[in-house]
Amino acid sequence: MRIIHISEYKQDTMELAKPVYDGKRRILLAAGRSIHPMYIDRLKAMKISSLIVEDVESTGITLEEMMDMPTWMDAIEGVQQVFEGVASNKPFPVAVLQKAVRKLVMEVKSRRIIVLFPSSSLPEELFEYAHAVNVALLSLQIGKQMQYNDLQLHDLAVGCLLHDIGKLSAGDEKGHPEAGFATLRKVREVNLVSAHVAYQHHETLDGKGYPRGIAGKDFLEFAQVCGVANLFENLVSRDNVPPHEAVERLMAMSGVAYLPSIIDAFVRNVPSYPPGTKIKLRDGEAAIVTRIHTHMQRPVIRLLSTNEEISLADHPTVIVEGVFQA
Repeated sequence: MRIIHISEYKQDTMELAKPVYDGKRRILLAAGRSIHPMYIDRLKAMKISSLIVEDVESTGITLEEMMDMPTWMDAIEGVQQVFEGVASNKPFPVAVLQKAVRKLVMEVKSRRIIVLFPSSSLPEELFEYAHAVNVALLSLQIGKQMQYNDLQLHDLAVGCLLHDIGKLSAGDEKGHPEAGFATLRKVREVNLVSAHVAYQHHETLDGKGYPRGIAGKDFLEFAQVCGVANLFENLVSRDNVPPHEAVERLMAMSGVAYLPSIIDAFVRNVPSYPPGTKIKLRDGEAAIVTRIHTHMQRPVIRLLSTNEEISLADHPTVIVEGVFQA
């Protein structure tokens, strides 16, 4: 099992390992079948750009690091209900939000790591909700590494799930953090800390962020956590940047845009090479990542030429040169 860009799909050698959903969260294409070229064009029209497939090279890769897909979809549905309720000026659906938060916190606390379902594996109309869930999952991973307690994890998750809610009323991109804060501060059941996550998630240490250009220790650590997760998720899902390149970009921002402690916690909990990634080693060998074992950035790989498995954590001289698609 592995995640691929839709352009890599080969009907004669691949079949779906996870279902594809439509814009109403119904199964459009079931797992265990190949995709007719006509459907590929339809998926592209829906802006779906990621697929989870099974082929010979990915045999035995379980992607067990992923959360249960129905649980992920339930969380997405919850976020969608909150956004639609706010957009319709209905009473804030606190119970729906709290249920989603509890599920996500439980998922992160019960797993060593979580590999994300790409938000780009869903139709365009669900993208923002999936993005919010993924940002929350990444942020909770960071928070767990930073030893946040349960209350802190809860408030962080609320802020992350709602970090873009200001887009419902803001006139432009740079206005949405302030609009989100204005919405959330009126909700009695939402902690003001969570509201400030929405307000400050585009601020940076160097004062070059927005909307207020605040710098250094003047803005909330939770918001920096959300900002790191938000940037990474946008890079890999919206911009199709490979995870290892996205991690490198964030590492370069340590101490400049974000606290080194947050970047360090991020790097310790988010793999650069998720299972199923095809890599090229410095000696020219091609391999595929099979699982994350003892080191987040040094996974277990399988050489494609011999099927031999090697733990990069145990072989420091084996160097990854890059990733490839084939």
